[in-house]
Amino acid sequence: MNPTIIEDVIARKILDSRGNWTIEVDILTRCGFGRCAAPSGASKGVHEVSSYPEGGVEKAIVEVEETIAPEMIGMDSEEQDIIDGILREIDGTDNFSNIGGNTAVAISLANAKAAASSYGISLFQHLGGCFSNQLPYPLGNVIGGGAHSQNSTDIQEFLVLPTGAKNIEEALKVNSEVHKKTREILSGKHDGVIGKGDEGAWAANITDIEALDVLTQATRRVSEETGVEIRLGMDVAASELWDEKSGEYIYQKERKSRTREEQIDYMIDLIKQYDLYYVEDPIQENDYEGFAQISREVNCLICGDDLYVTNYERLKKGIKMKSSNAIIIKPNQCGTLTDTYRTIILAKSHNLIPVLSHRSGETVDDTVAHLAVAFSSPIIKTGVVSGERIAKLNELIRISEELGTRAEMAHLREV
Repeated sequence: MNPTIIEDVIARKILDSRGNWTIEVDILTRCGFGRCAAPSGASKGVHEVSSYPEGGVEKAIVEVEETIAPEMIGMDSEEQDIIDGILREIDGTDNFSNIGGNTAVAISLANAKAAASSYGISLFQHLGGCFSNQLPYPLGNVIGGGAHSQNSTDIQEFLVLPTGAKNIEEALKVNSEVHKKTREILSGKHDGVIGKGDEGAWAANITDIEALDVLTQATRRVSEETGVEIRLGMDVAASELWDEKSGEYIYQKERKSRTREEQIDYMIDLIKQYDLYYVEDPIQENDYEGFAQISREVNCLICGDDLYVTNYERLKKGIKMKSSNAIIIKPNQCGTLTDTYRTIILAKSHNLIPVLSHRSGETVDDTVAHLAVAFSSPIIKTGVVSGERIAKLNELIRISEELGTRAEMAHLREV
């Protein structure tokens, strides 16, 4: 009896962290079970696959029940590439506009989890094998603005990375302490009114420069208390600032606009002034050469998210133009585990760092933690606090426990 044969596929709608409906899929095999829920993004790249078909989540569920499930029942869940190929064949478009990328990714990842469960092993082990023993460093969003928080900074995320942490527990604790220390500092500024954005980062009435200064102060204090080196980063989400009509980047909080050349110079200056380790999407999503100009001028991880949207062909172009040295990996941007894996392998073969990432609209699904370990991603971007964020972070602790003495932190690039 083959334990991995699919016996049922069930779809339902559930709430995400913003209170919006998203799709969750269960896959039952003869001896296993897999469940995955799709996240959603607020600042989405225009080149991402469609999240849902026309008709939304309800239509997606109908597609699963009436079209996809009958095709999958009786198939072998171990044949991940074949199942993902069938999803693309059923959809029939380049961007999953008929069944939705969120539908595809929930099915694809639930299938992988069901296959792992059928053999009684964890997903990271099923996908990565016996040599998957490196845990990623958590990249945490501490101060947020842009599309994630109103009346806060123009730049979307101000991030910390505990590069000196010796294990995953220490890394998570350090990020949490920076988050707490940041609130203390923000409480003493201006009116002291502090809120939280979509990802649990602090939202305050401050400028981008003030945010960097506050985070510099917070990390310095925590580093002195813990002895752990902590580096700063940003997710600029520059496509959200870019105004196609005027050809400028509009900083509303700052009441300033910047030309393309001024934006490039501004990013380079901030990276050097604050010794930033990581900067994501410093330039709008179609400017490969702008990314390349920044990458040539700084010693920093320049990471493409909207630029690549986990798309194999867009990454090939970025590699050819030497646009960046890192790439955000979000499976629902491309739709299937197979497509995600192909993009990761291409990135690693050209010395780009894959950064496994959550989305701003999340669920308590912890699959991304397993993908980070399975595919040896040295960095995982999945928040600091909030239940849907710590679901992934706490899963890394469980994975570390399962690995036991084999567990080690990944190797970070020196910048």
